[in-house]
Amino acid sequence: MKKSYFLVIICSVMLAACSSTPTIKRTPSAPSSKQPPSAPSKDGGYYPGDGPHANPPSNIDDIPNAVPKSEPLYKYSTKPYIALGKKYYPLKSALNYKKQGIASWYGKLFHGNKTAIGEVYDMYSMTAAHTTLPLPSYVKVTNVNNGRSVIVRVNDRGPFKHDREIDLSYAAAYQLRLIEKGSGLVEVEAIDPNQFTQTQPSTPPPTTTAAPVQPATTADAALPQLYIQAGAFGDETNATALQKRIQALGIEQSSRINRVYNNGLHRLMVGPYSTRQEAEQTANNIRNSLNISTIITTKQ
Repeated sequence: MKKSYFLVIICSVMLAACSSTPTIKRTPSAPSSKQPPSAPSKDGGYYPGDGPHANPPSNIDDIPNAVPKSEPLYKYSTKPYIALGKKYYPLKSALNYKKQGIASWYGKLFHGNKTAIGEVYDMYSMTAAHTTLPLPSYVKVTNVNNGRSVIVRVNDRGPFKHDREIDLSYAAAYQLRLIEKGSGLVEVEAIDPNQFTQTQPSTPPPTTTAAPVQPATTADAALPQLYIQAGAFGDETNATALQKRIQALGIEQSSRINRVYNNGLHRLMVGPYSTRQEAEQTANNIRNSLNISTIITTKQ
């Protein structure tokens, strides 16, 4: 009789555990059983141990916006979940979402780790975390104080403290000029990928007279070679994984896809290219195939 009684208790506990709402916690580089401290650092508004790298890239303003496109939702992204004791109910669609609130950002503490949908978080890509928007989805984020805007791809959950609206990648926060203060009032507006049209640069009016053709000079022949930075990671494992993904695409020779370590980062560089047109074509192929940001630079 006792044996049967204990079996009933054990089965009841197991059923209760299986029926509970999942709990989400973003995992930092150095795993810890403690939650992040409630008070941010005085140094820029990020949590102690987080923040920018010591020598971040110098061309962060050149990182392109995320390009909205239709994507299937992550299968668990619309299910309720619990984080820091609070239950969240994700939206099934981002259509017509528009809200103002405080934006914060997260950096090196999470750089190279997996997001809520299993992708690698890259603080130099135009991405963001949100508590209820579908994953993935695309939003336009505007700094209310200065009018600067970016388009980011939401691929993570958070922020879970201080009633904040959105957690931006380092690159997105930098372009909005939120890095020094650490947070700021923004407007978040969802983008429908099916109706998105990318703004094209204006075309200069045609001239009535043809300009004389100038002969090539020595300076023209000695233009600097161009490289594509496909990613920058604190963990070499992530750079190696991206290198293999690009090699598998077959859009470039393996000998031109290399890992370079400098300023504390493992950068994946593709090239060199002698013309910007050639570099942009390969960069577009990488972006469209892997949905990641790329930077064209003269430095490897």
